[in-house]
Amino acid sequence: MKKVTQIIIALYLPIFGMGIIHAQPLTLKDAINIALTNYGTIKAKSNYVNASNESVHQSRRDYLPNIVLSAQQDYGTINGQNGPMYGFGGYLVSSSGLPLANQNWNAAFGALYLANINWDFFSFGRAQEKIKVAQAGLVRDKNDLAQEQFQHQIKVAAAYLNVLAAHCITTTQQRNLERAIVFKTNVVIRAKNGLVPGVDSSLANAEVSNAKIALTNAKDMEQEQANKLAVLIGVPATPFVLDTTFISRIPASILNPSGVKEQEHPLLKYYQSRINLSIEQTSYYRKQYYPTLSLFGIIQGRGSGFTAGYTYDQKDYSDNYGTGINPVRGNYLMGVGMNWNLTTIIRNSAQVNAQKYISQGLQNEYDLVNQQLKAQMVLSDTKIKNALDNSIEAPIQVRSASDAYLQKSTLYKNGLATLVDVTQTLYTLNRAESQRDIANSNVWQALLMKAAATGDMNIFMNEF
Repeated sequence: MKKVTQIIIALYLPIFGMGIIHAQPLTLKDAINIALTNYGTIKAKSNYVNASNESVHQSRRDYLPNIVLSAQQDYGTINGQNGPMYGFGGYLVSSSGLPLANQNWNAAFGALYLANINWDFFSFGRAQEKIKVAQAGLVRDKNDLAQEQFQHQIKVAAAYLNVLAAHCITTTQQRNLERAIVFKTNVVIRAKNGLVPGVDSSLANAEVSNAKIALTNAKDMEQEQANKLAVLIGVPATPFVLDTTFISRIPASILNPSGVKEQEHPLLKYYQSRINLSIEQTSYYRKQYYPTLSLFGIIQGRGSGFTAGYTYDQKDYSDNYGTGINPVRGNYLMGVGMNWNLTTIIRNSAQVNAQKYISQGLQNEYDLVNQQLKAQMVLSDTKIKNALDNSIEAPIQVRSASDAYLQKSTLYKNGLATLVDVTQTLYTLNRAESQRDIANSNVWQALLMKAAATGDMNIFMNEF
């Protein structure tokens, strides 16, 4: 018997709410809605969108001026010394005192209070470009979420159809077992009465065992597919009750013409947003070439326990804490400045070139995905045609196989056919019913494949 691939299961699914499980039919739309809410990857990418949105807010706030308030109170000496010095690494004591002839250890309190404003008010568009990069990152993450949701809908719908197909296979195998049991009962009775050879009852028993094994394998496949569906919709693994009313009909829109919509396909939009982000990053790196113009202003007050006469009389100071921290001198300063690191042009040129290559690589990935979608579109049309052809032939095969089984079983009862003839038609009927179940599912799978290729899930969902 030809191996059946991509089958599904459809039994009994609990709908979870408020910690209580209610067994009720799960429609395809319900399964997709539950999956979009529960699936971990979608929840993670939703949080990435939130993070990118906050990054946009941050990039806008980075343009605000720096406002710094500072206060310090110290205790120490103020010996000075003539000579050059560079505060390398910030390890330098800023003591304000005259270079006296001798070292002394007179110490008093001092204090410094200041308010500083520093604003990079013009940087040749660097601040605006940083905002654009953050916004492009937000668009990319939104499109990433949208394509993840779209692809997950496809996965859930495919798994749902597989569940239905597996359930139909299980039902078919159950009917096959029932036929085998009824036939075995008749054979055993006829064998006991001497109407047929005794070996026929053994063959009939073997056929029943074969039907039981086939049913067990179908149930095993059904459970396997049910587990896959449970994982996709984010609920504990459990038997499902699914909607079986649509699986045997032909979708009304299956032959409607459609093509890949590059501007609307969620996957292509995501790849395009990656390219746009890379382009914005390239532009931002170029902005690093230019200088920054800044406005700054500061106001400060200082207090000290050393008086103005300390220069002449080293005893003229106070080590009183209150005297030392009281601000008695103040200064202010304001101005405009420019900061331009010329070597940035040399350093960042390589980074700009690297980002250009990244953009080209992302474009290559976009072209590849676009090519794959167009090929998938052609393949989906072929699969639709083949699935429709099989769906037309499947009922004819079932009807013919059923007639053949009825004929051979009747002839056998009248001694005009062998048991081998009957078991052959029984096998043929079982195969025909199984292929009918698969053919019905494949029609919907082909339509789903077309929806995935075009990027329009409504092609599929409008059938429900």
